[in-house]
Amino acid sequence: MGHGDFILKLNSRYNLFTKAERKVADYVLQNPKKVLFMSITDLADACNVGDTSVFRFCKTLHLQGYQEFKMQLSLSMGAGGDEDDDTQPAATGRINQTDTLDTLTQKVLQTNLSALNETYELINLDDISKAVDYLIDAGRIYFFGVGSSLVTAMDAMNKFLRITADVCCVADSHMQAMAASLMAPEDVAVIISYSGSTKDSIQVAQAAKKAGAKIITITRFAKSPLTSRSDLTMLCGSNEGPLQGGSTSAKVSQLFLLDLLYMEYFRRTFERSNLNKQKTAGAVVDKLY
Repeated sequence: MGHGDFILKLNSRYNLFTKAERKVADYVLQNPKKVLFMSITDLADACNVGDTSVFRFCKTLHLQGYQEFKMQLSLSMGAGGDEDDDTQPAATGRINQTDTLDTLTQKVLQTNLSALNETYELINLDDISKAVDYLIDAGRIYFFGVGSSLVTAMDAMNKFLRITADVCCVADSHMQAMAASLMAPEDVAVIISYSGSTKDSIQVAQAAKKAGAKIITITRFAKSPLTSRSDLTMLCGSNEGPLQGGSTSAKVSQLFLLDLLYMEYFRRTFERSNLNKQKTAGAVVDKLY
């Protein structure tokens, strides 16, 4: 479907939209590229409507939800959501069929460097310090994620397990919900979600919040259904289009933040963490040639 067809689809259903939904439609028609990199809450705020109005707008278009809407919008624009525009770092660029391997290498490098630099600019040192306070005081630290974010959560658990036994990461989404419901008030949930709109992650946050646990979120968007349930939010700085789920640049920026938490945790608990690191390193030394 071409971009013109998508506009036609919006216009053909315009009379079916409520007043709030028309605000969303008008904004989308005027800012299609910008919308690709907005969370559902960002779009709702831009239109001065609630999240539910954006969701109903998607339903009126016979779509399952906001993510499918962004995917369809991206497909209709024929660029997969990674075209150069004002929402993208200037140093990055689209990968073209005509690119040489050297050009491709430079573009991939610049994309990852831009993600790291933007993440660095978004860092709030007070929030980092407070997050480490939460982790040090935690009875148990839970790392949660779904899909590619689960891989990042497992990596974080693997890193922290070298210096403390009080960490875990549950892979199955049903078991994540059960684990979150059994958290104690002194526990901390670190939830990783690029969009902040993944239903399973939101369910985990709701269960952890109900249990009284602290919630740290690592995400792209400051406003999302997930961040509204978080005690503390850390922002990663990589723009990821609807068709770019699990991009390396997004993962690199998330790992940067997790490394920062790990190193500060290690620094503040040096004697205990250093001893534990020696123990865990010794436990696997026989497994290496």
